[in-house]
Amino acid sequence: MTANLNTEPDIKISVNQTFGIESDMEVEAFSKKNEYVPEIDKNYKFDRDTTLAILSGFSFNKRCLVSGYHGTGKSTHIEQVAARLNWPCIRVNLDSHISRIDLIGKDAIVIKDGKQITEFKEGILPWSIQNPIALVFDEYDAGRPDVMFVIQRVLEAEGNFTLLDKNKVIKQNKYFRLFATSNTVGLGDTTGLYHGTQQINQGQMDRWNIVTTLNYLEMEKEMEIILGKNKNLNNTKGKEKVANMIKVATLTRKGFMGGDISTVMSPRTVLHWAENSDIFKDTGYAFRVTFLNKCDEVEKNTIAEYYQRCFGEDLPESLVNSQKQ
Repeated sequence: MTANLNTEPDIKISVNQTFGIESDMEVEAFSKKNEYVPEIDKNYKFDRDTTLAILSGFSFNKRCLVSGYHGTGKSTHIEQVAARLNWPCIRVNLDSHISRIDLIGKDAIVIKDGKQITEFKEGILPWSIQNPIALVFDEYDAGRPDVMFVIQRVLEAEGNFTLLDKNKVIKQNKYFRLFATSNTVGLGDTTGLYHGTQQINQGQMDRWNIVTTLNYLEMEKEMEIILGKNKNLNNTKGKEKVANMIKVATLTRKGFMGGDISTVMSPRTVLHWAENSDIFKDTGYAFRVTFLNKCDEVEKNTIAEYYQRCFGEDLPESLVNSQKQ
Protein backbone atom coordinates (compact mmCIF):
# COMPACT_ATOMS: atom_id res chain seq x y z
CA MET A 1 0.00 0.00 0.00
CA THR A 2 1.09 3.55 -0.68
CA ALA A 3 1.43 6.34 1.85
CA ASN A 4 -1.52 8.13 3.41
CA LEU A 5 -3.93 9.57 0.84
CA ASN A 6 -4.53 12.80 2.78
CA THR A 7 -7.66 13.80 0.92
CA GLU A 8 -11.27 14.38 1.88
CA PRO A 9 -14.59 14.82 0.03
CA ASP A 10 -14.82 18.24 -1.61
CA ILE A 11 -18.12 18.13 -3.53
CA LYS A 12 -21.72 16.99 -3.05
CA ILE A 13 -23.70 14.97 -5.57
CA SER A 14 -27.43 14.50 -6.02
CA VAL A 15 -28.69 10.97 -5.36
CA ASN A 16 -31.54 11.62 -7.79
CA GLN A 17 -29.30 12.70 -10.67
CA THR A 18 -26.48 10.21 -10.09
CA PHE A 19 -28.37 7.06 -9.16
CA GLY A 20 -31.82 7.70 -10.62
CA ILE A 21 -33.50 7.31 -7.22
CA GLU A 22 -36.23 9.69 -6.09
CA SER A 23 -34.61 11.41 -3.13
CA ASP A 24 -33.56 14.89 -2.05
CA MET A 25 -30.47 13.37 -0.45
CA GLU A 26 -27.06 14.77 -1.33
CA VAL A 27 -23.89 12.82 -0.60
CA GLU A 28 -20.35 13.98 -0.06
CA ALA A 29 -17.99 12.86 -2.81
CA PHE A 30 -14.52 13.40 -4.22
CA SER A 31 -14.00 15.53 -7.31
CA LYS A 32 -10.94 13.50 -8.33
CA LYS A 33 -10.36 9.77 -8.41
CA ASN A 34 -7.22 7.85 -7.47
CA GLU A 35 -5.90 4.35 -8.07
CA TYR A 36 -8.20 2.84 -5.43
CA VAL A 37 -11.47 4.11 -6.95
CA PRO A 38 -13.34 1.34 -8.86
CA GLU A 39 -14.13 1.81 -12.53
CA ILE A 40 -17.68 2.90 -13.37
CA ASP A 41 -19.91 0.36 -15.07
CA LYS A 42 -22.25 2.63 -17.06
CA ASN A 43 -24.77 -0.19 -17.55
CA TYR A 44 -25.06 -1.01 -13.86
CA LYS A 45 -28.61 -1.10 -12.47
CA PHE A 46 -29.00 0.05 -8.87
CA ASP A 47 -31.43 -1.52 -6.43
CA ARG A 48 -33.20 1.32 -4.63
CA ASP A 49 -33.21 -0.02 -1.05
CA THR A 50 -29.67 -1.37 -1.21
CA THR A 51 -28.34 1.82 -2.79
CA LEU A 52 -29.91 4.04 -0.12
CA ALA A 53 -28.49 1.80 2.62
CA ILE A 54 -24.98 1.96 1.13
CA LEU A 55 -25.22 5.71 0.55
CA SER A 56 -26.22 6.17 4.20
CA GLY A 57 -23.08 4.26 5.11
CA PHE A 58 -20.96 6.69 3.09
CA SER A 59 -22.83 9.84 4.05
CA PHE A 60 -23.40 9.26 7.77
CA ASN A 61 -20.50 6.91 8.57
CA LYS A 62 -22.79 3.98 9.31
CA ARG A 63 -21.49 0.41 9.31
CA CYS A 64 -23.46 -1.28 6.53
CA LEU A 65 -23.85 -5.05 5.99
CA VAL A 66 -25.34 -6.32 2.71
CA SER A 67 -26.65 -9.89 2.85
CA GLY A 68 -28.21 -12.10 0.20
CA TYR A 69 -27.72 -15.13 -2.03
CA HIS A 70 -24.46 -15.37 -3.91
CA GLY A 71 -24.35 -13.85 -7.36
CA THR A 72 -26.80 -11.05 -6.55
CA GLY A 73 -24.02 -8.46 -6.86
CA LYS A 74 -23.61 -7.40 -3.23
CA SER A 75 -19.94 -6.41 -3.44
CA THR A 76 -20.34 -4.94 -6.91
CA HIS A 77 -23.18 -2.77 -5.61
CA ILE A 78 -20.91 -1.21 -2.99
CA GLU A 79 -18.13 -0.76 -5.55
CA GLN A 80 -20.38 0.93 -8.09
CA VAL A 81 -21.70 3.36 -5.48
CA ALA A 82 -18.09 4.11 -4.47
CA ALA A 83 -17.13 4.56 -8.14
CA ARG A 84 -19.71 7.30 -8.60
CA LEU A 85 -18.56 9.04 -5.44
CA ASN A 86 -14.89 8.70 -6.48
CA TRP A 87 -14.46 7.15 -3.03
CA PRO A 88 -11.41 4.85 -2.71
CA CYS A 89 -12.65 1.30 -2.10
CA ILE A 90 -10.77 -1.88 -1.20
CA ARG A 91 -12.24 -5.39 -0.97
CA VAL A 92 -10.91 -8.11 1.32
CA ASN A 93 -12.27 -11.66 1.02
CA LEU A 94 -12.51 -13.22 4.48
CA ASP A 95 -11.82 -16.76 3.35
CA SER A 96 -10.18 -19.31 5.64
CA HIS A 97 -6.70 -18.21 4.49
CA ILE A 98 -7.05 -14.66 5.84
CA SER A 99 -5.39 -14.50 9.25
CA ARG A 100 -5.06 -11.96 12.04
CA ILE A 101 -1.53 -11.20 10.80
CA ASP A 102 -2.83 -10.42 7.29
CA LEU A 103 -5.19 -7.81 8.71
CA ILE A 104 -2.98 -6.25 11.38
CA GLY A 105 0.53 -6.61 9.95
CA LYS A 106 3.78 -8.26 10.96
CA ASP A 107 7.49 -7.72 11.48
CA ALA A 108 9.50 -7.89 8.28
CA ILE A 109 13.20 -7.72 7.54
CA VAL A 110 14.15 -4.64 5.50
CA ILE A 111 17.42 -3.08 4.35
CA LYS A 112 18.19 0.40 5.69
CA ASP A 113 21.57 2.12 5.27
CA GLY A 114 23.00 -1.16 4.07
CA LYS A 115 21.91 -3.03 7.20
CA GLN A 116 19.20 -5.59 7.81
CA ILE A 117 16.70 -4.45 10.40
CA THR A 118 13.34 -5.70 11.60
CA GLU A 119 10.49 -3.28 10.92
CA PHE A 120 6.75 -3.61 11.51
CA LYS A 121 4.72 -3.54 8.29
CA GLU A 122 1.11 -2.48 8.80
CA GLY A 123 -1.60 -4.71 7.39
CA ILE A 124 -4.65 -3.67 5.39
CA LEU A 125 -6.77 -2.82 8.46
CA PRO A 126 -4.58 -0.19 10.21
CA TRP A 127 -3.66 1.32 6.83
CA SER A 128 -7.30 1.62 5.77
CA ILE A 129 -8.41 3.09 9.10
CA GLN A 130 -5.99 5.99 8.69
CA ASN A 131 -7.22 6.87 5.20
CA PRO A 132 -10.45 7.97 3.46
CA ILE A 133 -11.05 4.40 2.35
CA ALA A 134 -14.21 2.31 2.04
CA LEU A 135 -13.10 -1.11 3.28
CA VAL A 136 -15.36 -3.98 2.19
CA PHE A 137 -15.17 -7.39 3.87
CA ASP A 138 -16.53 -10.01 1.47
CA GLU A 139 -17.88 -13.33 2.82
CA TYR A 140 -18.05 -11.73 6.27
CA ASP A 141 -19.83 -14.75 7.75
CA ALA A 142 -17.00 -17.06 6.66
CA GLY A 143 -14.29 -15.28 8.66
CA ARG A 144 -12.23 -17.12 11.28
CA PRO A 145 -13.10 -16.31 14.92
CA ASP A 146 -9.70 -14.72 15.65
CA VAL A 147 -10.09 -12.49 12.58
CA MET A 148 -13.63 -11.49 13.54
CA PHE A 149 -12.54 -10.24 16.94
CA VAL A 150 -9.90 -8.05 15.28
CA ILE A 151 -12.61 -6.51 13.08
CA GLN A 152 -14.88 -5.95 16.06
CA ARG A 153 -12.45 -3.31 17.33
CA VAL A 154 -13.19 -0.99 14.41
CA LEU A 155 -16.95 -1.49 14.15
CA GLU A 156 -17.53 1.46 16.44
CA ALA A 157 -17.60 4.58 14.24
CA GLU A 158 -15.42 6.50 16.69
CA GLY A 159 -13.54 3.46 17.94
CA ASN A 160 -9.76 3.68 18.05
CA PHE A 161 -7.65 0.71 17.03
CA THR A 162 -4.90 -0.37 19.42
CA LEU A 163 -1.93 -1.79 17.55
CA LEU A 164 -0.38 -3.89 20.31
CA ASP A 165 2.61 -4.84 18.17
CA LYS A 166 3.71 -1.18 18.14
CA ASN A 167 2.17 0.05 21.41
CA LYS A 168 0.26 2.50 19.26
CA VAL A 169 -3.33 3.73 19.25
CA ILE A 170 -4.65 4.53 15.78
CA LYS A 171 -7.49 7.03 15.37
CA GLN A 172 -9.94 6.47 12.57
CA ASN A 173 -9.80 8.84 9.62
CA LYS A 174 -12.93 10.97 9.51
CA TYR A 175 -13.76 9.49 6.09
CA PHE A 176 -12.92 5.85 6.73
CA ARG A 177 -15.97 3.69 5.94
CA LEU A 178 -16.65 0.03 6.67
CA PHE A 179 -18.93 -2.34 4.72
CA ALA A 180 -19.39 -6.10 4.56
CA THR A 181 -21.24 -8.67 2.48
CA SER A 182 -22.55 -12.03 3.64
CA ASN A 183 -24.75 -14.90 2.52
CA THR A 184 -26.39 -15.10 5.95
CA VAL A 185 -27.22 -12.50 8.60
CA GLY A 186 -24.96 -13.85 11.30
CA LEU A 187 -27.16 -16.78 12.35
CA GLY A 188 -25.07 -19.40 10.56
CA ASP A 189 -26.15 -21.58 7.65
CA THR A 190 -29.77 -22.46 8.41
CA THR A 191 -30.48 -23.60 4.83
CA GLY A 192 -27.61 -26.00 4.17
CA LEU A 193 -26.62 -23.94 1.11
CA TYR A 194 -23.54 -22.17 2.48
CA HIS A 195 -21.11 -24.55 4.09
CA GLY A 196 -18.27 -22.81 5.89
CA THR A 197 -20.31 -19.86 7.14
CA GLN A 198 -20.22 -19.18 10.87
CA GLN A 199 -22.57 -17.84 13.46
CA ILE A 200 -21.52 -14.28 14.27
CA ASN A 201 -21.23 -13.05 17.84
CA GLN A 202 -24.47 -11.14 18.60
CA GLY A 203 -22.48 -8.33 20.20
CA GLN A 204 -20.66 -7.88 16.91
CA MET A 205 -23.84 -8.02 14.83
CA ASP A 206 -25.31 -5.28 17.02
CA ARG A 207 -22.48 -2.98 15.95
CA TRP A 208 -23.65 -3.03 12.33
CA ASN A 209 -25.87 0.05 12.09
CA ILE A 210 -27.55 -0.93 8.82
CA VAL A 211 -28.32 -4.41 7.48
CA THR A 212 -29.90 -4.65 4.03
CA THR A 213 -30.82 -7.64 1.87
CA LEU A 214 -30.15 -7.78 -1.87
CA ASN A 215 -32.18 -10.34 -3.76
CA TYR A 216 -32.08 -11.35 -7.42
CA LEU A 217 -33.22 -8.71 -9.88
CA GLU A 218 -36.62 -8.54 -11.49
CA MET A 219 -36.66 -9.96 -15.01
CA GLU A 220 -37.00 -6.55 -16.68
CA LYS A 221 -33.98 -5.11 -14.86
CA GLU A 222 -31.87 -8.19 -15.49
CA MET A 223 -32.75 -8.00 -19.18
CA GLU A 224 -31.70 -4.34 -19.28
CA ILE A 225 -28.27 -5.33 -17.95
CA ILE A 226 -27.81 -8.19 -20.43
CA LEU A 227 -28.92 -6.05 -23.40
CA GLY A 228 -26.79 -3.15 -22.19
CA LYS A 229 -23.72 -5.38 -22.37
CA ASN A 230 -24.78 -7.15 -25.59
CA LYS A 231 -26.08 -4.52 -28.00
CA ASN A 232 -26.39 -7.07 -30.80
CA LEU A 233 -29.18 -8.81 -28.87
CA ASN A 234 -31.25 -5.63 -28.55
CA ASN A 235 -33.81 -6.69 -31.14
CA THR A 236 -37.01 -8.74 -31.14
CA LYS A 237 -35.32 -12.13 -31.63
CA GLY A 238 -32.48 -11.30 -29.25
CA LYS A 239 -34.83 -10.10 -26.52
CA GLU A 240 -36.83 -13.32 -26.79
CA LYS A 241 -33.66 -15.37 -26.38
CA VAL A 242 -32.46 -13.33 -23.40
CA ALA A 243 -35.90 -13.58 -21.77
CA ASN A 244 -35.71 -17.38 -22.04
CA MET A 245 -32.19 -17.37 -20.59
CA ILE A 246 -33.41 -15.39 -17.59
CA LYS A 247 -36.36 -17.78 -17.19
CA VAL A 248 -33.89 -20.68 -17.00
CA ALA A 249 -31.87 -18.75 -14.43
CA THR A 250 -35.02 -18.06 -12.39
CA LEU A 251 -35.85 -21.77 -12.30
CA THR A 252 -32.32 -22.59 -11.09
CA ARG A 253 -32.68 -19.97 -8.34
CA LYS A 254 -35.98 -21.42 -7.19
CA GLY A 255 -34.50 -24.92 -7.36
CA PHE A 256 -31.46 -23.75 -5.41
CA MET A 257 -33.55 -22.08 -2.69
CA GLY A 258 -35.74 -25.18 -2.51
CA GLY A 259 -32.74 -27.46 -2.15
CA ASP A 260 -33.38 -29.28 -5.46
CA ILE A 261 -30.04 -28.29 -7.00
CA SER A 262 -26.75 -27.10 -5.51
CA THR A 263 -25.59 -24.70 -8.24
CA VAL A 264 -27.38 -21.49 -9.17
CA MET A 265 -27.28 -19.15 -12.15
CA SER A 266 -26.44 -15.64 -11.03
CA PRO A 267 -27.02 -12.57 -13.22
CA ARG A 268 -23.30 -12.76 -13.99
CA THR A 269 -23.74 -16.31 -15.31
CA VAL A 270 -26.61 -15.22 -17.56
CA LEU A 271 -24.43 -12.41 -18.89
CA HIS A 272 -21.64 -14.88 -19.69
CA TRP A 273 -24.16 -17.23 -21.33
CA ALA A 274 -25.37 -14.44 -23.61
CA GLU A 275 -21.79 -13.53 -24.53
CA ASN A 276 -20.81 -17.16 -25.17
CA SER A 277 -23.96 -17.72 -27.20
CA ASP A 278 -22.79 -14.95 -29.53
CA ILE A 279 -19.31 -16.47 -29.71
CA PHE A 280 -20.42 -20.05 -30.49
CA LYS A 281 -23.66 -19.17 -32.36
CA ASP A 282 -25.23 -22.05 -30.43
CA THR A 283 -27.39 -21.32 -27.38
CA GLY A 284 -27.40 -24.91 -26.12
CA TYR A 285 -23.65 -25.40 -26.38
CA ALA A 286 -23.06 -22.00 -24.77
CA PHE A 287 -25.35 -23.09 -21.90
CA ARG A 288 -23.26 -26.20 -21.38
CA VAL A 289 -19.87 -24.48 -21.26
CA THR A 290 -21.18 -21.53 -19.23
CA PHE A 291 -23.22 -23.33 -16.60
CA LEU A 292 -24.07 -26.99 -17.10
CA ASN A 293 -20.47 -28.19 -16.86
CA LYS A 294 -20.25 -26.60 -13.38
CA CYS A 295 -23.18 -28.65 -12.09
CA ASP A 296 -23.31 -31.92 -10.20
CA GLU A 297 -23.70 -34.87 -12.57
CA VAL A 298 -26.88 -36.11 -10.84
CA GLU A 299 -28.51 -32.69 -11.21
CA LYS A 300 -27.86 -32.19 -14.92
CA ASN A 301 -31.09 -33.82 -16.06
CA THR A 302 -33.09 -31.51 -13.77
CA ILE A 303 -31.28 -28.48 -15.18
CA ALA A 304 -31.74 -29.74 -18.74
CA GLU A 305 -35.46 -29.91 -17.96
CA TYR A 306 -35.37 -26.23 -16.93
CA TYR A 307 -33.82 -25.46 -20.33
CA GLN A 308 -36.48 -27.48 -22.17
CA ARG A 309 -39.34 -25.75 -20.33
CA CYS A 310 -38.05 -22.29 -21.23
CA PHE A 311 -36.77 -22.80 -24.77
CA GLY A 312 -39.32 -25.41 -25.87
CA GLU A 313 -36.60 -27.75 -27.08
CA ASP A 314 -34.46 -30.46 -25.51
CA LEU A 315 -30.77 -30.00 -24.96
CA PRO A 316 -28.91 -32.51 -27.16
CA GLU A 317 -28.13 -35.66 -25.16
CA SER A 318 -24.46 -35.18 -25.99
CA LEU A 319 -24.43 -31.87 -24.13
CA VAL A 320 -26.19 -33.15 -21.02
CA ASN A 321 -24.12 -36.32 -20.68
CA SER A 322 -20.84 -35.00 -22.08
CA GLN A 323 -18.86 -36.07 -19.01
CA LYS A 324 -19.87 -39.71 -19.49
CA GLN A 325 -18.50 -39.93 -23.00
